[in-house]
Amino acid sequence: MLKYIFKRLVYILIALYIIVSATFFLIQMAPGSPFASERDFPPQIEAQLNAKYGLDNPWYVQYKDYLIDTVTLDFGESMKYKGRSTNDIIAESFPISLTLGIEAMLISVGLGILMGVISALYHNRLPDYLSSTIAVLGISIPSFILAGLMQYFLAFKLDLFPVSGWKGFIYSILPATAIAITHAGFIAKLTRSSMLEQSSSDYVKMARAKGLGKWTTVFKHTLRNALLPVVTYLGPLTAGVVTGSFIIEQIFAIPGLGKHFVTSITNRDYTVIMGTTVFYSIILLFAVLIVDILYSVIDPRIKLKGAKK
Repeated sequence: MLKYIFKRLVYILIALYIIVSATFFLIQMAPGSPFASERDFPPQIEAQLNAKYGLDNPWYVQYKDYLIDTVTLDFGESMKYKGRSTNDIIAESFPISLTLGIEAMLISVGLGILMGVISALYHNRLPDYLSSTIAVLGISIPSFILAGLMQYFLAFKLDLFPVSGWKGFIYSILPATAIAITHAGFIAKLTRSSMLEQSSSDYVKMARAKGLGKWTTVFKHTLRNALLPVVTYLGPLTAGVVTGSFIIEQIFAIPGLGKHFVTSITNRDYTVIMGTTVFYSIILLFAVLIVDILYSVIDPRIKLKGAKK
């Protein structure tokens, strides 16, 4: 296990280096500059700002400085938010995005597994048709479309939830649900197909022959192995929740890190773009590693490649 984790950490470092380099060179190729929108700036002041942030240095000097900043996790001062560092922006806004993401993951996993189990237990009957229809609709409707519909009908028309903002738990329900519905549909389909496959296995037939009830068989035997595809999906789910929150945070005016990331791209705020990209990359790469480890914990028969036997 330790050998496998060490090997994966090496791969994570290589992946981070590729992501960091790709981000840097893409920004270098992008037209314009962070101060292009400041039309009132005389050329002398713009030159001073470029010198302050090192934008007048050759690309290889900027690349070296960027790599050093990444290693030390010091991404410098924002070029648009005066007096605020990228680290401060991440520290202030990421807890909000994390809260929204965790809530969305809990909704998607819980709702998806529930619909999948119901569909499998009532195969080709009304509950199966209803759950499958909801799952397909959830997969088909983009999260930003669903967010707008929920805002209009549930918040504006029925006044059940606030339209936007972030002032308490009730403000997180609509955006978290908008992010979660699509992933819940995928999880429901995965759980359903896996449950149906496990239901015809020998160990389930043996459990039923021993007189175990339907729900006891489901929770003690069928569901555990049926969750393996769901655990595998947790890696992409984490990525989907993180990237999906970008536009949702904009729609619901949530002051999370995703909103700052989108704004930084619009403003060409290079330090914030690079800092948030590296930060998100670290989270996603480690999320995939944790999912792989959980995969072997849930099913001890699975041996991690490179792990000690």
